[in-house]
Amino acid sequence: MPAARLTRRGLLGGAAAAVSATLLAGCGDSPADTASDQPRRGGRLRAVFAGGGAQETLDPHLANLFNEASRAKAMFDKLADYGPDVSIRPRLASGWEPDAGLTRWRITLREATFHDGGPVRAADVLYSYARITDPKRAFRARASLELIDLRASRAVDDRTVELALRRPFAEFPNVLAAFGAYVVPEGADAFDRPVGSGPFAFDAFQPGRSLLLKRYADHWDGAPHLDELEYLVANEESARINALLGGQADYAHDVTPTTARTYAGDARVRITRMANSTMQALAMKVDRPPFDNRDLREAMFLLTDRQQLVDTVLSGAGQVGNDLFGKGYEHYADDIAQRVPDLDRARFLVDRAGARGLRIPLDTAPVASGFVETASVFAEQARQVGLTVEARSGNKDTYWKDILTGGVLACYRSGAMPIETHVSQRLLSTSTTNATRWRRPDFDALYARAVSSPDEQTRRQAYGDMQRVLHAEGGFLVWGFADFLVATSPRVGGVSAAAPANTLDWARFDKVWLG
Repeated sequence: MPAARLTRRGLLGGAAAAVSATLLAGCGDSPADTASDQPRRGGRLRAVFAGGGAQETLDPHLANLFNEASRAKAMFDKLADYGPDVSIRPRLASGWEPDAGLTRWRITLREATFHDGGPVRAADVLYSYARITDPKRAFRARASLELIDLRASRAVDDRTVELALRRPFAEFPNVLAAFGAYVVPEGADAFDRPVGSGPFAFDAFQPGRSLLLKRYADHWDGAPHLDELEYLVANEESARINALLGGQADYAHDVTPTTARTYAGDARVRITRMANSTMQALAMKVDRPPFDNRDLREAMFLLTDRQQLVDTVLSGAGQVGNDLFGKGYEHYADDIAQRVPDLDRARFLVDRAGARGLRIPLDTAPVASGFVETASVFAEQARQVGLTVEARSGNKDTYWKDILTGGVLACYRSGAMPIETHVSQRLLSTSTTNATRWRRPDFDALYARAVSSPDEQTRRQAYGDMQRVLHAEGGFLVWGFADFLVATSPRVGGVSAAAPANTLDWARFDKVWLG
């Protein structure tokens, strides 16, 4: 079935009817007012996402955008994935077992098949990981998988793979669940008509416009309820919500809190809020003035009115943070008392640091929702304790690269990942994306203790100790955690509200049904 690209002009003008007619033609299922409480078989669900244009790819190892990540999980499987609390859930792997030294992990595969009927084998896992870690390629999961010594790894038999590590690592299941670490058939390198082992199989693709998938009846985790799944593209949020309102889509990904409020009482729309999806923060560089001064960092923590930021920047669609990543995730230190504003103490610390009247540039850019607003609100808060925070708008195309090494204070955010991954990527002396320039040998040692110990209690204690150090002295001012919002037709059932973005059950359509 041909598909048309959704645009705001088309949806709001006379073209909407023509686009709707094109999309609805041949869809096979009859609309219902509301979804049943119990799953029902059949129909085509039309999900509209922002897209990447004509250069879009179906290569799962290149998935980066939200729509690419959802499509990859529909067509492919990883050995493991993230649960609602970002703990690890087995997927293609039915289990794993380390040796006593935590340097060799034996992984047992499920009886799963690719869409062409071929079995998923240990050789496919080794090929996929070798492809991802090819130094000539730039795949996102490469950094996570480089811990594996593939030369020393082996296929024990078709359903057992033994992976050798370059060092002891108790948290190795996190690597199996890494973003983009999908298993593809041995030898696969072209993905114009991809063959995966996921719940949906490829049917047709128009880059930047649409992707049509069909139900894979032999999926190891059970066949999807849907017969077909169609991904549509609309980069403007207004176009996505209008596609839903106009009956051209059943699922609109990534809507704003303002839109959610607007349609809260509209019978045509259901809003699902996925809590704890995105950390909202300011990153202070602790290796240079003025934030090499611990008193000033503490003052920044204490001057911040987190609830005001949540209410204004997030329009209430979120919860306050406590200067730590991963609220609600496995190993999160929820025993640390919540920080609250203390302007008197903040003023005292500012004076002790000799910083009253200090002008501090705050790097921001329209690279993420709310960044510009965050800078404005925070500047007003800082003014109350004698600091002048001045927003400095950067290049949105190079922002994330620029703030890694430049500046002293920057707007920052992060999606879901295990707390271990957050630490290893951003807070070790060797981390390549260390935006706060936090480098502490004692902290590195705590991390090494956590990931090299086979004892769960030892690891839990080490993660708690790391977070207590960060809460007291770190460079991340984590002011909130944003909900992720999606809008659906009332005829859609099974959309999980307990799945932060980028976890297994987020934007997952094999467990969704139509009324």
